[in-house]
Amino acid sequence: MKIDYKGDNGPLDGAIARLFELAGGIRRPEIIREMIITSLKAGQEDDGGGDLKLMSASAKEMRFTAKVFRPYNHVKKVTVFGSARTRQDEKVYALARRLGERLAQSGYMVITGGGPGIMQAIHEGAGPESSFGVNIRLPFEQKANPVIEGDAKSINYKYFFNRKVAFLKECDAIAVFPGGFGTLDEGLEALTLVQTGKRNPVPILLVEEPGGTYWERWIAFVKKELLGQGYIGPSDLALFERVDSVDDALERISRFYLRYHSLRYLGDVLVIRMTSALDTRTVEELKLEFTDILRPGGGMVLSGALPEEGDEPDILHLPRLVLDFRREDFGRLRQLIDAVNLE
Repeated sequence: MKIDYKGDNGPLDGAIARLFELAGGIRRPEIIREMIITSLKAGQEDDGGGDLKLMSASAKEMRFTAKVFRPYNHVKKVTVFGSARTRQDEKVYALARRLGERLAQSGYMVITGGGPGIMQAIHEGAGPESSFGVNIRLPFEQKANPVIEGDAKSINYKYFFNRKVAFLKECDAIAVFPGGFGTLDEGLEALTLVQTGKRNPVPILLVEEPGGTYWERWIAFVKKELLGQGYIGPSDLALFERVDSVDDALERISRFYLRYHSLRYLGDVLVIRMTSALDTRTVEELKLEFTDILRPGGGMVLSGALPEEGDEPDILHLPRLVLDFRREDFGRLRQLIDAVNLE
């Protein structure tokens, strides 16, 4: 039988509807129907390899991730990357512990890989009640640290890609401490997703102790080799910030949300939601300053909630800045958000 996502599958669609009735409590059945059809198609196409096991395990991990994080959707979270090999007697370990403590005191929760080193330091500071651990099963080095081990907010992943989704989907800011291949992989993926618009802008902080040179030398390399060779643009440097103190890290995160609340794409327009309104003169100045990121003939105007935003009733009262964004330079979008916050 040929199964179609949008067409009429006859008795099969009836069986799916009856399955919904038997299970009960199915929300957004149109999406669940597509998931069922995807599974049936995969079963028809299976060649006996490992694809079905990968699909099944991945879906299970993603479902469990959503279940663990869902009760805390209303709490802002900071994802922290850093080396599992950082020793407890290092200055950067103490810095990470203080950052975790201050973040928790400021009402944030923290997300780390759940292992030793920087991850343990963050959890020691924040405490288990304000911590998530998204661990990866490895044959060496990585196991849950004693702060988060056994906690209901500790998740063990088989696949790195699912773990990365949890890191980046759930956070409102990212702090990257010095580390090895894994840390750089995580930090660079975050930068790549924000640079390409696959993840909405968030503060990305490169954190090290006062006098540290790890990120200073990395930034020099980025400017000389990546920017100098034309592999990135000047505005891409706005996607990250280097900090060397807890106070500075917290100030950068708070500043990002000083007026900016969130954004959403609706068709050809970008809607920036704000916690307080801009005046019309400021909007005109911003339009002139950021005309390079507007589509030809496009505008930038103040607005209330658009009709398509009715599915987010809790924020319908917020003022909006609506613009015809070209979706090509997300470094400049970050600079626009900074400008909105400064006004």
